[in-house]
Amino acid sequence: MIVDLGKLRGRLAGRGAGALPGFLRPHGAPARDRAEGRAQGGQGQIPFLVCEDIIRSARYRSGVRELADRLARPPDDVDRRARAYLREMVAGRNRLVLDVWERFGAYVSRAYRTDLARARVDEVRRLGRGHTLVFLPSHRSYLDPLVLRPALLRHGFPPNHVLSGINLSFWPLGPLMRRSGYVFIRRSLAGDEIYKWVLRQYLGHLLRDRANLEWYVEGGRTRTGKLRPPRYGLLTYLAEAFHDSGVDDAYIVPVSIVYDRLYEVGEMEEEARGSAKKPENLSVAVRYIKAQGRRRGQVHLAFGEPLSVAAELGGDWAALPQERRRRAIQRLGIEVMHRIDSVTPVTAMGLVTLCLLGLGGRALTVTEIRATLAPLLGYVRDRRLPSVVAPRLQDVGGVERVLDVLIADGVITCYAKGTDPVYQVAENQELVAAFYRNNIIHFLVNRAATELVLQAAAEGHYPDPVTDGWQEALRLRALLEFEFFFDDKRTFRHRIQSELALMDEQWTEVLRSPHAAEELLERIRPHLAHRVLASYLEAYLLVAERLAAHPSHEPVEERAFLTDCLDTGRQLLMQQRITSSESLSLELFTTGLRLARHRGLLDPGGDQVTDRRIAFARELETLVGRLRRSRALALRDIGVTASPPSAGSGQP
Repeated sequence: MIVDLGKLRGRLAGRGAGALPGFLRPHGAPARDRAEGRAQGGQGQIPFLVCEDIIRSARYRSGVRELADRLARPPDDVDRRARAYLREMVAGRNRLVLDVWERFGAYVSRAYRTDLARARVDEVRRLGRGHTLVFLPSHRSYLDPLVLRPALLRHGFPPNHVLSGINLSFWPLGPLMRRSGYVFIRRSLAGDEIYKWVLRQYLGHLLRDRANLEWYVEGGRTRTGKLRPPRYGLLTYLAEAFHDSGVDDAYIVPVSIVYDRLYEVGEMEEEARGSAKKPENLSVAVRYIKAQGRRRGQVHLAFGEPLSVAAELGGDWAALPQERRRRAIQRLGIEVMHRIDSVTPVTAMGLVTLCLLGLGGRALTVTEIRATLAPLLGYVRDRRLPSVVAPRLQDVGGVERVLDVLIADGVITCYAKGTDPVYQVAENQELVAAFYRNNIIHFLVNRAATELVLQAAAEGHYPDPVTDGWQEALRLRALLEFEFFFDDKRTFRHRIQSELALMDEQWTEVLRSPHAAEELLERIRPHLAHRVLASYLEAYLLVAERLAAHPSHEPVEERAFLTDCLDTGRQLLMQQRITSSESLSLELFTTGLRLARHRGLLDPGGDQVTDRRIAFARELETLVGRLRRSRALALRDIGVTASPPSAGSGQP
């Protein structure tokens, strides 16, 4: 707004010498703040003025009228509630508070050194000069926003608006976070159409203002170490706000965040065993901050390939039927997860815990661990996977240093009173070790599935091993599709073929003969299927067995059923019918139950339902038997004599 200074002096004539400065202070400061904010990436913003900008717009006024008509409510009532929601939601940007918050964040995250992979940094920064950037990172820790935004600032990015759950808005951190750009959003928006509409209006305002955004697309911290399924709500609101905003494009930037070691893993392990999540409050925050005083290595950040919102969602979004919109958002969310996985680096902790898991509690010497690591490192090299391992695992000293860190954290134990020190996962620490293993597991799932296809071919059941082997791979993909982010079927087929080619370039001929398939299975290195898939398939098998025992005419009450799985699982572990407590996880049981629901096994019925549940259990029993054979082969690889169980045996 341009004001004629002469006319303004005339309006204020007679009010005294201080009238003009008194008028300019409250009105000029916001204007200056707006101008400086645009010049500095939106670092100066006053919530009241942001709310006023939105409320005074024709878009807001017409939207209130349309919403009132649709909800059959008085426009004044809709307007009143919308304004209240907007005031609750809108974040501020005070440069002093931003500086204080970043200093506070540096103190809280002092346990880590930040490593931002240079790939794509320049590309993303260039995209951000003309468009809003929407950073969607993986979520592993409360520290994630405290390490990501400072890293971006150091590389010339303006500060993000961080969309966060309103559960973190407790005093005194909440007000400080809000004034440094945190947007607090209610955890559940179900049924509140006014709140949803206001959120879209605010997101549209931020897009038009070219403010960068950040939120955690998994919806919560991972409890297992691998990515959780994406939450589609905010992606949907972003899509709707984008098409209403009039901006030409915005770019989604997938971001991988991985920590060498993580303080809260133990707490998340307790939640996976059934403990209730502790609510966020000041005392929890203080205890958490104190715990960060101990050095825990590095936090690794990497950008995945950016996605154009305009290209992904298309120009005809408004005309699409609701179901097609939903599928488009799902495809976008899955693609974001794929791109996060693709740049998540292989870590030393991930490889060492991979070596120690899946062995039924067996301890290994350093020599045996190195014998397992050697083909693993070769596999990482041959597949050109992103890695931050070298040179940490290249010699005995490097391996021992990683083992010492795991011992200091209580994840593994060392027994050194015999002829050789031996290392094994500590009691009740399998889920903690698995958390670090699962940071890299996405790179190994196709390899593990390929090994199981080879085992099936070696059993000689296939009339046409190549064609039937592909069908076996698809069955495994369908079984694990709620756990991992698989490529589309065409790309998945290419991935499986690439894994077979790494094992033997003449794999098509090998698969045609059960004898040749068996020979290939014997000589490949490394054997990974048991280390990668045992906990998931054993958990699913337990779910399937408890379903088969459940009266088919009674509905399955989820909470009681999951508790029964935990209780029965502990019994089977004590009887050594389950090889590792890693399988005893509410997360895994919940996914297994979701798989059973997808197959129509939860609905009450007669004998037919019972028969299908039993068939489901037998399918999983066969796969678990193959995993035990994989474990025996892996132990043989490092010089441990063991008799592999016959393929298809579900018992140890």
